[in-house]
Amino acid sequence: MVSLGIDKLRITGGEPTLYPHLDAFIEQVGQLGLRDIALTTNGSRLTRAMCDRWKQMGLRRITVSLDTLRPDRKNALTRSFTPLDTVIRAIDMARDAGLKPVKVNAVVMQGVNDDELCDFADFAIEHDIDMRLIEFMALDAGRNWSRDKVVSASDMLEKIRQQHEIYREDDSPSSTSMNYRFNGDRGRIGIIASVTNSFCGGCDRIRIMADGTVRPCLFSDDEWNIRQLLRENASEDELKTFIRNVAWAKSAGHGMDRSDFVRPEKTMSTIGG
Repeated sequence: MVSLGIDKLRITGGEPTLYPHLDAFIEQVGQLGLRDIALTTNGSRLTRAMCDRWKQMGLRRITVSLDTLRPDRKNALTRSFTPLDTVIRAIDMARDAGLKPVKVNAVVMQGVNDDELCDFADFAIEHDIDMRLIEFMALDAGRNWSRDKVVSASDMLEKIRQQHEIYREDDSPSSTSMNYRFNGDRGRIGIIASVTNSFCGGCDRIRIMADGTVRPCLFSDDEWNIRQLLRENASEDELKTFIRNVAWAKSAGHGMDRSDFVRPEKTMSTIGG
């Protein structure tokens, strides 16, 4: 994939820090010449020693998943009993170790945590991180998604602008988020409008899952099996042809905003967070 022009890698899970060979994996991919290597974690096991070690191996950034800043809500929303203070310390450790910009992802849901939008903005400034607010997508493990639970990007922006001046940045054509800076030097807001403003036409991401299948889009059930090719010692030309075909198979849009939208069979926890 690197030889075909892919220059960014994001390591996800499950929870990657539970993987016993994570250090070796980061060290190996750190030698591939990638422009950017990031890791997504819930922050529960992160230490400063890990951050320092991984940065030396080539890791550039860390993204932390955190859907609430309220201790009384955290366990229910994250299904984790890690104290909120532990996750916030992990965010600060990653930033101080130079794994930045640290991005913190929050899925915003109507009547659940949408009253925290300004708190998320304050958090971005206070901790000098990129706070990314994500529209609720039909990939939840509980199968509770419905359109009336979606807080649109425009509604998020309206609430944040009630307390903060924010300014739109120039995003790359393949960016999945609309990025905003504050009236100052600390923190940013990124909004991922995957429901109300589908970005599939510009998305250039490809996901390799743990079972050896490749998924060109989160919202499609189309999967391609690279595991068999690898086990059969396929040539480099065969692998390149496979990867090109996967890339060309990407849909121009998933249509979650349409009445005939059919949600994917697999949930995000199955696909990889």
